[in-house]
Amino acid sequence: MRFGLFGGATVKGSDAGDSSRDYKEFIDYVVEAEALGFHSVFLVEHHFTGFNQVSASLSLLAYLAAVTKRMRLGTAVTVLPWHNPVLVAEQAATVDLLSNGRLDFGIGRGYRYSEFHGFCTPMEEAQERYDEAIEVIRKAWTSTGRFSHHGKRWHYDDIVVEPSPTQKPHPPFWIGAGTAPVLDVAGRIGLNVLLDQLATPEVTGERVAVYRKAVEAAGRTFDPMSIGVTRSLCMAMNDRERAAQIEARGIFLENVRRLTVNPKGSGGSLAVPSSPEEGRKATERCALLGPPDEIIRRLQHLQSLGVEYVLVMDFGVSMDMLRTFAREVMPAFT
Repeated sequence: MRFGLFGGATVKGSDAGDSSRDYKEFIDYVVEAEALGFHSVFLVEHHFTGFNQVSASLSLLAYLAAVTKRMRLGTAVTVLPWHNPVLVAEQAATVDLLSNGRLDFGIGRGYRYSEFHGFCTPMEEAQERYDEAIEVIRKAWTSTGRFSHHGKRWHYDDIVVEPSPTQKPHPPFWIGAGTAPVLDVAGRIGLNVLLDQLATPEVTGERVAVYRKAVEAAGRTFDPMSIGVTRSLCMAMNDRERAAQIEARGIFLENVRRLTVNPKGSGGSLAVPSSPEEGRKATERCALLGPPDEIIRRLQHLQSLGVEYVLVMDFGVSMDMLRTFAREVMPAFT
């Protein structure tokens, strides 16, 4: 089994606090994770949250490229509908160059109503903006010279995108996926996939099977490391710590729900728990919850369903929890 990190710097108090402290602690956390044998870090991109989630993931990855040597550096995800795709292609290629080819380029359409509302971008345009942005970025990274593009949303005349990425033909694409049609297309055209932390192990296993079937139907060999599955890390050594972890994650999920749901209608595309109580139940079902031996059992269950690459998310960014996981859980899967 392979392990990576998922998430980013977040505020630890009741308000935005000292962002420089939060980012420094997270950078130290990632450097320690590399020393402990973690394979990767995937950073979220979120805006307007009020609790300091990472907004400029490619900028932070450029810094991490300088303080790490081996870890893969991923976005999970760069939300393409909000960005000029040529600028994204330039920034992502720069990270790939600075890291000597360690970028994993995770992309998505976005799902939080609050973000689309803040950017004054209609959510119903997300798919078409996403599709055209991918077309532009692929063209930017694979064209041998200058090119032009005239689409519905973006127009460029006689441009060359610099620098070129180190990985050829370009950094691997990772897409957030959760439905059978999206997984089928990703498998057939050779995209890696990121599966969310909210689905039960059984549903996650079904998604792995759909993707694997599509890969093999396209005549390629299935690589289990092409699927990254996020799981919340909620290590607890006793009942008191377990209750605290469940309560804290319930609050976190409720914050996400509030940012996701359109107050005038339906929610976003990610099925977050509908209440704090549902969030607590989701933590019991889906998170890596409990002491190390219980977490090992939970990971073994995921492994039995076809999962081999797990991205752990500790929204508290606890160095002690990270080290305990590395010492007492990871060796069981070496």
